[in-house]
Formats: sequence, C-alpha cells, structure tokens
Amino acid sequence: MKIRATAAIMECLLEQEVDTIFGYPGGTILNLYDELYRYRDRFRHILTAHEQGASHAADGYARATGKVGVCFATSGPGATNLTTGIATAYLDSSPVVFITCNVGESFLGKDAFQEVDITGIAMPITKATFLVRDPQAIPDVMRQAFAVAATGRPGPVLIDILKNVTAADQMVDYEFVPWTENRGCGSIRALSSDRLKKPEPDHQDVDTLLEMIAAAERPFLLCGGGVVRGRAHREFREFAEKMDAPVAITVMGGGGFPGSHPLTTGMIGMHGSEASNVACDECDLLIAVGCRFSDRVALNPASFASRAKVVQIDVDRAEIDKNVLTDHHIIGSARRVLQMINEKLPQYSHGDWKNYILPKRAPSVAPESPYLTPQQILETVRLQMPKDAVVSTDVGQHQMWAIKYLHFDYPGQLLTSGGFGTMGFGLGAAIGAQAAFPDKRVLHITGDGCFRMNCHELCTVEHYRLPIITVVFNNGTLGMVRQWQNLIYGQRYSETTLDRGPDFVKLAEAYGLRGYRVTTRQEMEEAFAQALASDSSAVLDCKLNIDEMVRPMVAAGSPITDFLLSEGGAT
Repeated sequence: MKIRATAAIMECLLEQEVDTIFGYPGGTILNLYDELYRYRDRFRHILTAHEQGASHAADGYARATGKVGVCFATSGPGATNLTTGIATAYLDSSPVVFITCNVGESFLGKDAFQEVDITGIAMPITKATFLVRDPQAIPDVMRQAFAVAATGRPGPVLIDILKNVTAADQMVDYEFVPWTENRGCGSIRALSSDRLKKPEPDHQDVDTLLEMIAAAERPFLLCGGGVVRGRAHREFREFAEKMDAPVAITVMGGGGFPGSHPLTTGMIGMHGSEASNVACDECDLLIAVGCRFSDRVALNPASFASRAKVVQIDVDRAEIDKNVLTDHHIIGSARRVLQMINEKLPQYSHGDWKNYILPKRAPSVAPESPYLTPQQILETVRLQMPKDAVVSTDVGQHQMWAIKYLHFDYPGQLLTSGGFGTMGFGLGAAIGAQAAFPDKRVLHITGDGCFRMNCHELCTVEHYRLPIITVVFNNGTLGMVRQWQNLIYGQRYSETTLDRGPDFVKLAEAYGLRGYRVTTRQEMEEAFAQALASDSSAVLDCKLNIDEMVRPMVAAGSPITDFLLSEGGAT
C-alpha cells in the first residue's frame, strides 16, 4: 500500500517495537514531528533541554534495556549537538539509531541555513550512516539501520533524511514486516550483509581453550563490556564458578558478573584493586571476555599479563591483537562462546590461588571520619537503595568511587561512559533509564564539574516527573584532573579549582525539585532516606575535601602493579 513517507518512518519504528523517542525539533525535521503528532498515542516522546541530552538519554535507554535507542534532531547545530552522544555510544558499543533531517535536495552544497554534512561528520563514530534522497528507500534504510545497530558488535547508526523526502506529497510503497524478519532487505542488504552476520565460534578454537584451562594452575578471568552488551551474564557466572577462578571487572563490564560474588576481585587497571592488578600480573592464564584491553586496563601492553597465556574472546575480529597480543582467541558473541565452553567444561578447584589473591581485596566498610568521605556516601547508598536500582555516572573521581564501592549485579544496572569519558553523560542516561523502567529507582552519581555541563536537563526530570536522585560529589574542583596535577604535575593546579556557582540546592529548587545540603555521614543518611521516601526527584549536594583521591592508582604507561597510590596512601 502507499502511505506518506513520514508515516513509513513511523511504521518502521513500530516494526522495531520502538516505544520511546528522545529528541528536539527544528525546521528541517518538522515534517517528521508533524507525523509524530498523528502517532502520539503510539510513541512516547521525551523532549530534552538540549540535543546532547537527548543523545545520552537514548543511549542510556539502550544500555538499560538492551534494545535499540532512538533519537531525533534537526539539521545544522541540532545534528552536530548529537556528535558527542554518538561518539559516546560508539566507543561503548551501544545500539542507538539517530535520525536527523537535512535541507532539501536543491539546497545541498550551497551553505543553506543550518546545512551540514552530518553523515560525513558522523562516519568515523558510527557503524553506518545513510543519506536518504529517495522516499522509496525509507523502509529499506530504516530496517537496515536497526539491523546494523543491534547485530554483531552493537553501535550507533545515523540516518539523515532530506527535507523534500519528508514532504506531505511524498508517497511510499510500504508493507509491514515484523522486526524478527527484517534484518536487512532489498538492495541495501546485498551491500551490507557481511556486517549483519554473527560469526559462529570455531569448535576447534573452543577445544584449544579447554586444553589451556586444564593446564592452568593460576587462571584469571576478565569480564568486559561484551558480556554486558551480549547479555551473557548468566553464562559468564557459570563459567567463572566452574573455573573457580578470580574475576576482575572492567568499567564497562559492571553488571556482567555480580560485584558481591566471592570470586570478584573488583576493578582492574589504572584504578584497579590490588587483588585484580596482582592477579593479572601473576596469573598463568588470562581469559578476557568482551574486553578490548584499553589503555586504562592494559596501561603498559608490553608488561601486561606477561607471565600468562592471554586468551581473548570477542565478537569483533578488529579487537583481536589490537592492544595486547594474544596467545589464543575465539571470535564470536560472548554468550555463544561461553555456552560452547560451559557444555564441555568440568568443575575445577583453585583453592591455593584464590587464597593468595582474594584476601588482597580492600575492606568494604567505610572507616569513621569526622568529615564526609566518598566511601561514607556510597555506603549509605548501598545500604538504602533497592538492590535492583539503576546507577548512572558521569566521568571522574566519583565514577571510580561508585564502581569501586557499589555492587552491580545485572547488565544495564551501571550506565557509565567508559570509552569516550563523557562529562555530562550521566543525567541524560538516567533520564533514558528512568523512562524505560518507571518502577525502578534510578540514581545519578556525578561531580560538581560534570553536573555543570548538563544540569539543565533537570527541567526534563521535573517535567516528566522522573524520580531520579542526583548525588553530587562536590569537592570544589575537577577532581581527577587535580589528582593528576597533585601527583604528577608538582601541585600546579592550573584552572581546575571550581570556586564559583551555582548553589546546587538552590538550582534544584529553581527547577521545582528537592535539594539537600550534605556535610556529614548523618546528614547523608537522613537526606538520602528522605529522597527515597518522597518517591520524587532530588539533588544531594555532598561537600567533600578538595584533596580526596581515588586509591589505588597506577600512572599511565606503567606496569599494572606499579602503584603510584596504594589503598592506604602513597607508596
């Protein structure tokens, strides 16, 4: 049947079972928003304060649900305001389809008002970009975009549609195709079919790994973001328990293996625990699942796990041997590979190795202090928050403290920017998660520097009555940068002190939200309990010492056990 081109876009979104769209309208996308008005009973649209907030919200929705997020924006600055969010999703393999509309065909290349080549700009930070010039291509492009975003290693896709393509008189041949049947179609599928294939793991590769496991005396497992993105957490837990081996978790692997599990050694890398970093250095077999060995994990690739046979399991062949040379690898989705391993893996016992490594874990109870400390804040959160609460973070010291002291037990429970390190990510991501799960509590953990970047999204939180609790670690500085200046740059604090407004309590109240000033552990416990009980949004401004540091710490480029700071202080 023939329908309007804009209606075809909406119908294709319904094919993909999309229920929520995040976005911000503008001139060139008005035809699409006009159609959205007709479909307002089929979609929930969240209007954010800024396109970047919309991009992070769609990303947070995708991470929390495992579904593909959707974001709309107009041309020119509307489209370019998405680029930070697109890159954030790309570096963390989050499936989001970004839909922008550009100027009409007759204006392309003429520097028309709000014209920009967004497909060219976004090409290096997406899995694919599409410029739609022909209305008849809309169904194929839409279906292909969702297939590419969700299949294999997930990631963002951008569709840019010319305004004349969305005109009211443009009609399209359309037939409904369920999403389970439309993983690519027509001529576009012929062009891109390779990127839609999910590689079947090689059985011989699996058997080789089983032989390596049988020969190992000190095995060590690394849970990466691929376990989370692939929803392979159950398979990974079975694998770890059969292996009876210590497990370290990367920043992106949070929720892939229970943070409270007795085999967990905590985070690994620059701010990794002593247990994780020592185990990496002294193991004889390292098996990394869904981990790309970034420079925050393998700080010095030449010395990383130098005593071990290194095995990498990843769905993306491009990640193999990119940062750390492996002794063996298996290409395939984490879930499928682990299923194949678990079918043949016997039960092992590595008691001596565990008894050596696991006691090196830091104590989890916050020490008493007359001053408010990060651990006291997060211990309060851990004891009071529901166990299934979703936590989003921004980037910096508060991010490391949150990952260190909180336990994440399922995929999508931790939303954080690990690869791109995007300040301002957290509040948008929290909005996306809360929109996806209205019955769950969502906690946004941020720093005073990060919160300034996207605090305007508090208007979104208030308008849609999203009961998000924001906890601001307010130490009056760009904390992580100051920590480097303290330890590496001779205490030359160049432009990192934030001796300026706003007053975050008054800011919250200005947006119609509750604000709390927190200076002691008791005030934290009382304020957080009140915020939870109110079942509405709140901002907690937690005052910390300006020289609080994340411990431990290994300097960039150093061997993983060369601690610049130990758990207790300077080494």
